[in-house]
Amino acid sequence: MIYCIEDDNGIRDLIVYTLTASGFEAKGFADSTEFWSAVKEETPNLILLDIMLPNEDGISILKKIRSDNRTADIPVIMETAKETEYDKVVALDLGADDYLTKPFGMMEMVSRVRAVLRRSLKEDKKQDLKLNDLKIDTAKHIVYANGEEINLTLKEYDLLKLFMENIGRAFTRDQLLSCVWGTEYVGETRTVDVHIGTLRTKLGKCGDYIKTVRGVGYRMEDKL
Repeated sequence: MIYCIEDDNGIRDLIVYTLTASGFEAKGFADSTEFWSAVKEETPNLILLDIMLPNEDGISILKKIRSDNRTADIPVIMETAKETEYDKVVALDLGADDYLTKPFGMMEMVSRVRAVLRRSLKEDKKQDLKLNDLKIDTAKHIVYANGEEINLTLKEYDLLKLFMENIGRAFTRDQLLSCVWGTEYVGETRTVDVHIGTLRTKLGKCGDYIKTVRGVGYRMEDKL
C-alpha cells in the first residue's frame, strides 16, 4: 500500500490512478488529519509526501513519521517545488529516501517508487550487524552498545550501518556524504565531521571503533 499526501486534488488523483494502473495499491489524502487516521488502520509500504500542505506541512509530518517506532522505517518520497532547494536539504537530513521536483512526470514517479521499494526490500533482508559489544538490529532499527540501547538520529544510524557493513574500509568525507545524504545533497563535508562526533559520543567506548584516517576521512576498525 502506498499513501499519497497531496492537497491538489488533480495531482493527487492522477498519482493514485497511475500507481494503481502500475500494479500498486494506493490511497490519497488531502491533509495530515486524514493521513494519520489511515495510518492507525493500515501501515503503508511507502509514502509520497508533498511539502506544501495546509495546516501541517510535509516537513513536520516527516519529523513525526521518523520519530514514531511504528512508522520510522517507512520509505518516504518528498514532493518539492523547483525553487525550494532548502526544503530538499532539510527533507533529506530528516530521513527522506528520495524526492520529486514539481512538475514531475508520472513515469518518473513510478520509477522512483519502484527504486525506493527495492532498496527497502533489500534492507529488510539484511542480517543483524555485530562488532564485539556493538550491535545493530536492522529489522527493528535499534542500536546496542555495551548492552544498552542507543538512541541515534537517522543519519547517525545510516553512518554507523555503513561503517559496520564495511569494516576496515576508509571512506572520504565526500563518499560518506554521497552514501548517507545522497548525491543530490548540497552541503559541506563539515556535516560529516559533526555527525561522526555526535555518533562517537553516543556510542561511548564503542565510539572508539570509528577511527579518523588523517588526510582521508574515517573508517571502522574491529579493535578499540
